[in-house]
Amino acid sequence: MANSKKRRKILVFSVIGIALIALTAGAILRKREVVITVQTEKVARRNLTEIVVANGKIQPVVHVQISPEVSGEIIELPVKEGQFVNKGDLILKIKPDFYVAQRSQAEASYKSSLAGQATAEANLHKAEAEYRRNQGLFSQKLISESIFDEVKAAYEVGQAQCTSAMHQVEMAKASLDSADEQLAKTTIFSPLTGTVSKLNSQLGERVLGTVQNVGTDVMTISDLNEMEARVDIGEIDVVLIAVGQNVRLEVDAFKDRKFTGTVSEIANSSGAAGLSALAQQSSSSSQEATKFGVKIRIKEKESFRPGMSVTAEIETRYRTNALTVPIASVTTRLPKDKTDKSKKGDSKNEMTVNASTNATAANTNSSALTNNALALDNTGGTNSNKGDKKSKEAAKPIEVVFIADGDRAKMVPVKIGISDDSYWEIVEGLKEGDEVVSGGYRAIGRDLEEGKKIKKGVPEIAKDEKADKPN
Repeated sequence: MANSKKRRKILVFSVIGIALIALTAGAILRKREVVITVQTEKVARRNLTEIVVANGKIQPVVHVQISPEVSGEIIELPVKEGQFVNKGDLILKIKPDFYVAQRSQAEASYKSSLAGQATAEANLHKAEAEYRRNQGLFSQKLISESIFDEVKAAYEVGQAQCTSAMHQVEMAKASLDSADEQLAKTTIFSPLTGTVSKLNSQLGERVLGTVQNVGTDVMTISDLNEMEARVDIGEIDVVLIAVGQNVRLEVDAFKDRKFTGTVSEIANSSGAAGLSALAQQSSSSSQEATKFGVKIRIKEKESFRPGMSVTAEIETRYRTNALTVPIASVTTRLPKDKTDKSKKGDSKNEMTVNASTNATAANTNSSALTNNALALDNTGGTNSNKGDKKSKEAAKPIEVVFIADGDRAKMVPVKIGISDDSYWEIVEGLKEGDEVVSGGYRAIGRDLEEGKKIKKGVPEIAKDEKADKPN
């Protein structure tokens, strides 16, 4: 009995001891400082070229849409899509019967007006002779004044009728000229030397002239010797674009080739500038970005076809021998003094974000500081508006990089300039040879802080990604 009690006590004390050891070990492990594995790269001088990338289509520099000015049935269409035509070649003829009849009617009216003019002139000569004869008799007082007034009025009427007949002739002549012009428009010749790049109508089809509404777009003739890329640039980047800048072009149809070009024209207004108010409201409601059209003249001659997809890389700004760091090295953090103050309140305010989530961090910290200001206002403060503004300004993140200072990370605020695909230009904050943290993504974006312990190596996430890549 005594032995069993003794064993029980030993077992209980053993369990308690093990628990205490486990708790102590856990506390020690929790207090142990976490070492963050990072990759580093030294600040070096490089030549940087800032590039704006845009997508668009290949189009000919000169192309003309052929739309008839008169309506009717197509009775001749001697061209096919893709056919080469010279300037002045017949490309379209519309049935002229209606316009021939109109011309005949106008010609008859013109001849009738000429006859009317001749009659009016003869009557005028007769009235003029009568007027002169009676004028002499009236001066000798051989006829009464009333008879003379009648003769004079007849002469003036003859003059007016002659003038009216002349105007009738002019009107009839204008109608005849118009009928001739309408008849001539039934036959259309090519306005330039080029290729029929698009043919929308067929022989026997009825087309609508441009006099009525928009008219029928029968075909498009293009000069394929001079081609250009037409791309859309966002409003943020368009201010960096200038005429004459060099461009690298990739055309989807020519996968293994790159072409060169120069910016030739920049739109002064966005694509939505000419829309109606209703269309603009619809566009704004769909959250579409504002785009500006840019034309790029292609230097190389190739068998491009209108409508081919193209990607343009426009060289906007250039720096020679600039201090640079990898794109991934630059992130954002709250200023040190504000971060220290936020530690006294809520540890969540220490949360920082990388460059891809700057706006979220700014809004989160701004909301927290705004709430603090409102709380102060509720306790009787009258300067809550000023405090709110200050807190919002204070919450704005700044660009920083982390330097490897021995086995510790040192946060350094920097001022950045231009960038290319791989590197940022550093205007202020670093010097050549400084060793900056360039990876991994999680460490730079979230984990690293001032004074954190680091070691150089390949982060676990990077190892996993490397293992997943095919050989």
